[in-house]
Amino acid sequence: ELGWISKVYVNRPAVVRHAEQIKKWKTVKGNWQAAWLLKAVTCIDLTTLSGDDTPSNVQRLCFKAKHPIREDLLKALDMHDKGITVGAVCVYPARVPDAVNTLKAAGCNIPVASVAAGFPSGQTPLETKLSEIRLAVEYGAREIDIVISRSLVLTGQWESLYEEIRLCRAACGEAHMKTILATGELGSLANVYKASMIAMMAGSDFIKTSTGKEVENATFPVGIVMMRAIKEYCWQTGYKVGFKPAGGIRTAKEAITWLMLVKDELGVEWLTPELFRLGASSLLGDIEQQIFYHVTGSYALQHELAM
Repeated sequence: ELGWISKVYVNRPAVVRHAEQIKKWKTVKGNWQAAWLLKAVTCIDLTTLSGDDTPSNVQRLCFKAKHPIREDLLKALDMHDKGITVGAVCVYPARVPDAVNTLKAAGCNIPVASVAAGFPSGQTPLETKLSEIRLAVEYGAREIDIVISRSLVLTGQWESLYEEIRLCRAACGEAHMKTILATGELGSLANVYKASMIAMMAGSDFIKTSTGKEVENATFPVGIVMMRAIKEYCWQTGYKVGFKPAGGIRTAKEAITWLMLVKDELGVEWLTPELFRLGASSLLGDIEQQIFYHVTGSYALQHELAM
């Protein structure tokens, strides 16, 4: 429905001003902080997307996904029997079998997510993108993180963008599809809003800020614009689409701020792994460190927390 995006205008100064206010929000403390951090853990897509990934480091990542916080720390918080795991394990398509087999052997049902469709640049032919998606699903991925062709946004080819994402959605089959907009390369916040809307119209289960490989990744202005698009789409259609900020989120404080922003913009119902994910590779380490401090009153030494 091109009418939804033809007259889009984003008041950038107002968005930036709101984003600056978010940075000044007071964070929660004590037991409230621990609770918010454990909620954040359940929404993390624990990720490794390196050229030197091997079966062994994917296996380590999977075991960390099943046991994200040390058992004794969870017992101290009386949360050891709540089944706290991360939201998903995210890897390249070639590493999907390693992750699937490890998680199956560990007896847990954490979904494996795979990047696909020419990640991270998107500069591959559409036929190749679709084949990569189908292969990842065949290997056992239950979630697919696709990337869009940024050139289609920058040149205003909205119908072509819709068709590309729609075909990717069809290739995913039963797997959930997260559409990465690579917002740092879209040129304007108006383009971010329009691309968000097109991605949702084409059947995306989630819209995601970044690949983590761009110069600019998840930022609050972009998050605000994408969440406003999600809200508008829900008002218009009744469909709830998930949101995933990714790239550059490294500290527990940042994670809590993103959770608070989602609660403020979309409501408490979005604060579940089904509608909110945090894309991160190093965030979990800082969250576990903060929980260790909350329980013991001191920070852990490097060898006391795995990975």
